[in-house]
Amino acid sequence: MPSSRIAVLLAVFSAPLTAQENPAPTTAGAFIQCPLPEVVPIELREDLSQRFDAIVIESRNTQTIAEQATKFSGGVKLAYEDKRIVADEITIDRGAGKIRTSGDTRFQDGNITIQSSQLEADNSNNSVVMSNSNYQLGLSPGRGAAEQLKITEQGVSLEEASFTSCTDETPDWLFSASEINLSTEDNTGSAYNTVFRVKDVPIMYLPYFTFPLTNERKTGFLYPEISSSSKSGFELGVPFYWNIRENMDATITPYYMSKRGTQLKSQFRYLFGEQFGKIDFEYLGEDNELSSKEERYLGRYQHMGTFADNFRVFIDYSDISDDNYLVDLESDQFSSTDAYLWRIGELSYFAENWQSSVKVQGLKVLGNREDSYQTLPQLDFLAYQPLGFFNSSFNLFGEYTRFEIDDPNKPEADRFHIEAGFALPYSMPGWFVNTDVRLMHTQYQQHNIANNPLLEEDVSRTLPKARVHAGLRFDRFASYFKQNFVQTLEPQLQYLYIPDKDQTMIGNYDTTTLQDDFDGLFRDRRYSGLDRIAQANQISWGVTSRLLDESNTELFHLSLGQIVYFNDSNFALNEDNEPESESALAADLFLQLTDRWQFRGDIQYDTELNNTEKSQLTIDYRKNERNLVQLNHHYIRNLSGNEIEQVSALTSFPINRHWQFIGHVTEDLVRSRSLEAYAGFQYESCCWAVRVAYHRNINTNLDEADFLAEDRDAFDTGVSLQFVLKGLGGTQKPLAIDDMLRSGLFGYKRPYFLSN
Repeated sequence: MPSSRIAVLLAVFSAPLTAQENPAPTTAGAFIQCPLPEVVPIELREDLSQRFDAIVIESRNTQTIAEQATKFSGGVKLAYEDKRIVADEITIDRGAGKIRTSGDTRFQDGNITIQSSQLEADNSNNSVVMSNSNYQLGLSPGRGAAEQLKITEQGVSLEEASFTSCTDETPDWLFSASEINLSTEDNTGSAYNTVFRVKDVPIMYLPYFTFPLTNERKTGFLYPEISSSSKSGFELGVPFYWNIRENMDATITPYYMSKRGTQLKSQFRYLFGEQFGKIDFEYLGEDNELSSKEERYLGRYQHMGTFADNFRVFIDYSDISDDNYLVDLESDQFSSTDAYLWRIGELSYFAENWQSSVKVQGLKVLGNREDSYQTLPQLDFLAYQPLGFFNSSFNLFGEYTRFEIDDPNKPEADRFHIEAGFALPYSMPGWFVNTDVRLMHTQYQQHNIANNPLLEEDVSRTLPKARVHAGLRFDRFASYFKQNFVQTLEPQLQYLYIPDKDQTMIGNYDTTTLQDDFDGLFRDRRYSGLDRIAQANQISWGVTSRLLDESNTELFHLSLGQIVYFNDSNFALNEDNEPESESALAADLFLQLTDRWQFRGDIQYDTELNNTEKSQLTIDYRKNERNLVQLNHHYIRNLSGNEIEQVSALTSFPINRHWQFIGHVTEDLVRSRSLEAYAGFQYESCCWAVRVAYHRNINTNLDEADFLAEDRDAFDTGVSLQFVLKGLGGTQKPLAIDDMLRSGLFGYKRPYFLSN
C-alpha cells in the first residue's frame, strides 16, 4: 500500500529531562576525552518546520478501526513538536485520546532516547508509559534500563530500573533500584532500595538517596573525605550540603578521627545583593590525644560587599581555642604554619577625589610570641586635588590611630598623623621625572610608660620630605639566534631627602623594616609604619634591560640597583646591625626560554661584607595545567637569628590517558632534613575517578612547652583517598587537580607570565 501522511490535532506531551550542556573542551580534556554518546535523530521525509503544532505520521500501511482509531504499520514514524516515535505499529485512538505502539519502539525528544517493547501516550493526563525500556539521556552521559518508564510533565519515573554514566557495555559502576524518579521541577533524582555495583559486584545498599541531574545546588550528602595521619589516625568526613534558599546555603560535616574523636565542621554562606559573607565553625568536644581533654574550636566570620554606590565594608574575624589547634587538627581556613590570625573590620567611602575609612584591627597571636597591638580604631583620610598644569596635584593624607595591647607592661598610644604636599609627575615616551615634596607632622599621646623610661607622654614630630625620581628609556632593534627583538636600556635615579630626627622617645606600635628588593630601592620610606621615619640623604640607582619579541612579549629582563647613603648618620644597618654606606646590591632576572620554560630570580648581595643576604630562584616548565615542573631555591642569611636555605621540587604529569601523578618535596639544606613530601595519584575515566595521596610534613612548633607536654611527633605522615562518580551532576568534564598541586605547606605557585 502506498505511504500515507495524515495530520490530526492531538496533543501528546512528554516532559524533558533537564541536563547541563556539553562543556566546552579544556586543556585537561586532551588527556581524558569524554564525548557524549551519539544519538541518531529520527528523521521524516516531510519538512516539519511549518507543522510544529500537528502530529505527522509516515507509514506504508493504514487501517481505520471503528471510525475512532487508525492503525499504521510498516516502518511507522510519528512526529509531534520535538518528539519522535519509530515503531512496527502505531494506533491512534482519537476518541480515547491515546497513542499505542507495538513491537520494537524508539521514542526520542531533545533530551532522551528510549528503546522499548511498547509505548502508550495518554492525552488526558499528558503522560507516556513504556515497557521493558532502555534509555539514554541526550545531553548528559546517563543511561540505564527499566521494566516500566513513565514520562509526565513533572519528570520521569522508572520501576525496577538501573542507572550509570559509563558508556562501556559492562559499566564500571551502576546502581539498580526498585524505583527511580527524575524530576524536571527541581532537577533532582531520587532512588529507593538501591544496590550500588562495581563491575557487577554488589558493594553497598541504600534504602533511599537523592542525586542531582544538573550542576545546580541541591540538598544532600557530598562525597566522603577519607584519609589517615599519624597524629589523628583514620579520618572520615561525611559532608552534608543544605541548599537553604537561592541566596543562602550551609555545609555540615561530621569528621571522625580515630585517635581524637568526632569533630563537627560547618560553613554557612549568604548573598544579599552585593553583600557576601560566610561563617565557619569547627568544634571538637574532647580531644582524646590530649591529656587535658578540653574542648577545641575554631571560628571565623568573613563579610565583604559594597552598598550605596560609594561604600565598601570588609570584616574578617577569627578565634581559636588554643595555640596548637592548627598544628593538631588543621583547617581549610588557615595554614598550620600560621602564627597569627587577622582580625579586621573596615568601612570605606570612595568619592571622586578623596576617600576615607574607619577600621579596627588586631592579631590573635599563637604560640610563644609577643602580644600584638590592636588599632581601636583607625581613621584615615586621603585626598588629591589636580592643579591644572603638568598633571600636578595637591595631596593630603591624615590618620588617627588608637593603639591598645593586653600586656600591662607595654605602653599604649593615640597617634595623629597628617602630611600634605605637592606631586609633579611628568613623563614622555622616552623619559620621566616625578617630583614629590611634602611636610609630615605626627603627634603622640603615650600612656602606661612607667616601665619604659625612654618614652615621653607627649611627643611632636615634624619632618619635611623631598623626592625626585627620574628615568630614561632607550630601545633599539636587535637580532639574536636568528630572531628579531627590541632591546631596551632603562636607567633610573632617585634622590630622597628626610632630615634626621631623634625618635627614641616614641614607642614602636606598628612599624617594621621593609623588604630591600629591586623595586624597594625606589620607595620613599624604609619602614612600613609611621613610628619610625628614617633619615634619608641618599641616591637610589638602577638599570634595567629587556628583550621584547615581535609581538611585544617580554622574553628577558635584568635589573640591577643599589642605594648610596651620603653621610654617616644616614648609614643603614645590615642584618648584623653594622652600619653600611650603601645598601645591598639588588638584582632581578627574568628569562622566558620558550613558551613553556621560564626562569626567575632575585638576589640581595652585600657588597661590603661580600655575602648574599637574600635570594630566590625559580625554574618553571608548564606545558598545560596538568603537565608542569617547578624548582625553587630560597635563601635568607639572617631571619630572627636563623639561616634559612630551602629547595623544593614539584611536578605533575600524565602517566597515560587515565593516570595522573602529582608530587612535591621540600628540603631544609641548613639542617639537612626533609620539610615536606607529597605523592598523589589520580585515576580518571569518563564515569568515575579516584585519588590516592601520601604526605609527610614537619609539624609546626608554636608552643614549645605544650608541644613537649603532649608528646607530639616532629613529623606527620598519612594517606588520603577520594572517590568520585562522574555524570551524576550532568557533566563528565575532567577533574581539576589544583587542590592537589596546592596541598601541603609549600604548594605550587603559578608563574604569572607562563600561559597554558
